[in-house]
Amino acid sequence: MSQLEESLKEAMAITGAVGVALVDYGSGMTLGTAGGGAGLDLEVAAAGNTEVIRAKMATMNALQLNDRIEDVLITLGGQYHLIRLLAKHDGLFMYLALSRETANLAMARRQLQTIEENLSF
Repeated sequence: MSQLEESLKEAMAITGAVGVALVDYGSGMTLGTAGGGAGLDLEVAAAGNTEVIRAKMATMNALQLNDRIEDVLITLGGQYHLIRLLAKHDGLFMYLALSRETANLAMARRQLQTIEENLSF
């Protein structure tokens, strides 16, 4: 099993995980996915979340904010969507969808950070 596949498997082990993707926000393409299904098309989510990141980066540039995005949280009625930009891998983000019913958001953010720190390819 590749290191990427192992990292995606670890992300799916986070309590409440519904789906996870590693995404190149330059192209909007996924480099790997796990989970998802009929209720969550990870390819569509990756493309849409790419636009979220591009918009936020453009806004930061317009405001001349010399900083970096750690993560973006989108809260839905039944899910959390967490987008974490990878500090060590410029141009990539991990997208994690969580069930609000079962997830602990603070723990999920911490676990996703640990997965990012250990990701190498």
